[in-house]
Amino acid sequence: MNSPLANTDSDPIGTARAHVLVADDDPGSCRFLCDGLDSMGARTEACMDGMAALQRARAEPFDLLLLDCRMPGAGALQILTALRADQRACSAESIAVATTAELEPGGRQSLLDAGFSQILLKPCGLAELQQVLALVQPGRHPAGMLDDRAALTATGDATTMRALRLLLREELALLHQELDALSRDRAGFSERLHRLRSSCGFCGATALSAQTVLLQQQLLQRGATPIALARFRQALLATLQALDS
Repeated sequence: MNSPLANTDSDPIGTARAHVLVADDDPGSCRFLCDGLDSMGARTEACMDGMAALQRARAEPFDLLLLDCRMPGAGALQILTALRADQRACSAESIAVATTAELEPGGRQSLLDAGFSQILLKPCGLAELQQVLALVQPGRHPAGMLDDRAALTATGDATTMRALRLLLREELALLHQELDALSRDRAGFSERLHRLRSSCGFCGATALSAQTVLLQQQLLQRGATPIALARFRQALLATLQALDS
């Protein structure tokens, strides 16, 4: 299986254009998402049918999948479930974002539990797209590393949010120092990542949270790959930079 970011020509982490599959059966939404991501340096491919999107994701290693929840053939949940179950699929471990014009109560958590790193509500703006692209290219899009709105929703007020972000900053600085040693301790690393996911959620560190989830999944299955560790390290450093700014 090809790994995500296999489309790079030199340094595989963050320097090449992110390869993004945009699956949406609404022509206007599909055009906006593709044009917006292209304007930020991504390389997009559009698909307006769910089964066709699944076939492309199986055949091609995309860095990021934007999947509409309701499409002919298959929706976002069906596509991602099929991909995650097929380790021969080229995009089996790609970061996935669900897109939808309406979200039912409990729908967000169900999608997150299914493996989506983020839910993008339509219509959206370029700022939201930048946060989505930062999931796979944190160093190139540092402005998308922290989601203030999500953090305020989780913490309840700005004072608590700032206090928790200070704690996260200390946690990340220590984790960066210990990362090489931790990567050789599969059980200990998995437990550390479990705690980090909670901190990321409270602080709105969406890009780092996405890389943490993917790394956890790899550790459970067969151990972390070098490219997954490199992407996690880059997201960690970019989040530290954002917390310091």
